[in-house]
Amino acid sequence: MSATRTGRVRFSIVAMLFMVTAVTFADRSSMSIAGAALQADLGIDALTLGYIFSAFGWAYVVAQIPGGWLFDRFDVKRVYGIALLCWSALTFAQGFVGFLPVAWTVACLFLLRVAVGLAAAPCFPGNARIIAAWFPSSERATATAVSGSAQYCSTALFAPLMGWVVQAFGWQQVFIVLGCFGFALCFLWARTIHSPRLHPRIGAAEFAHIERGGGLLDLTPLPATGKPQQRGHLWQLLSQRTLLGIYAGQYLSNATTYFLLTWFPVYLVQERGMTLMAAGFATVVPAISGFAGSLSGGMLSDRLVRHGHSLTLARKLPIVTGMCLSACIGLCVFVDSDAAVLALMGLAFFGKGFGTLGWTLVADTSPRQIVGLSGGLFNSFGNLAAITTPIIVGYLVSRSGSFDLALGFVAANSLLAVLCYLLVVGRIQRIELKD
Repeated sequence: MSATRTGRVRFSIVAMLFMVTAVTFADRSSMSIAGAALQADLGIDALTLGYIFSAFGWAYVVAQIPGGWLFDRFDVKRVYGIALLCWSALTFAQGFVGFLPVAWTVACLFLLRVAVGLAAAPCFPGNARIIAAWFPSSERATATAVSGSAQYCSTALFAPLMGWVVQAFGWQQVFIVLGCFGFALCFLWARTIHSPRLHPRIGAAEFAHIERGGGLLDLTPLPATGKPQQRGHLWQLLSQRTLLGIYAGQYLSNATTYFLLTWFPVYLVQERGMTLMAAGFATVVPAISGFAGSLSGGMLSDRLVRHGHSLTLARKLPIVTGMCLSACIGLCVFVDSDAAVLALMGLAFFGKGFGTLGWTLVADTSPRQIVGLSGGLFNSFGNLAAITTPIIVGYLVSRSGSFDLALGFVAANSLLAVLCYLLVVGRIQRIELKD
């Protein structure tokens, strides 16, 4: 059934998710654009900068399971809206740490980045829960790819802007600008997001289309079988080989993402000799490539489902192909020209985007009653890379004086992700919650 005949309200929902995700990724990557100027201004070394980069990840990982549980326990729209307001306010506050003594500036930046990580934790579990409610299985990968592609589009849109702001006004002003973007989205969120059952503009045809295709239809908590026991639910999720493989694969593949969000602009400035402005614009190349790859992988996966192929083939084929391409990032150590480096980075991030179907797998396989909890656990595993990647890269750069070992480390993670999806993740099907 065509989108015109069924209605288009669900596309406005995924557009809202795209905008919010783009802003939250701009918030978390803002430190990477400001990093080189901040390092020079404060006189800190690469390892210290790596710890500041990782501050977001520490809190983000810790808060994932509680954040996912909140979506299973309370209204998704309200929890997500409060989180959006909080992380925008905390980002805005980072713009004023420059008024403090230098010793306090580093500590306050670290603590504020920790707080932003806590507030932003519900973003992706919330996206998965909303998409599971609004989209049938045959459209879910594309919807997830659109919302997930915001992480790349965010860099393409905001990196040049943030590079210009840093160069023209100083690194502190980046956080004030991004905080204002977040405040504006809070108003749009309240007006746009509703469940399919309660949306004032949804038609009967679109509602029936979502219901027939396996959409969950509600953003309020779904009833669980028996008494809800979070500890028992966690054990059920962690005892499933397929889910463990999905969680581990997300961690391994995220090394590429967090290299882009933290060290990539610093790499361009310090290793390739670019200016801050040039690095901001150069970051657009892998970002646009990742955006194109994400949409292509999602559409291919849904197309395979509509043509009768198994869900297992439709989800795994783009992931494995994409992770193989993502490993091309390691070839950057063998080329000299900036153009060749950007071409390889573009190919690597196209592959990373092409294989970004982890959240689709969560929506496809998680028990219906605890999609939020499963999403939180999935993001906890995946965003351990937000902690380990910045620190390991900072350590390797400090010890070796170059980024060669760091790029090899990122490439190796992509190849290990391929093995994880091929050898650990089994058949893709929904797991039923036991009493």
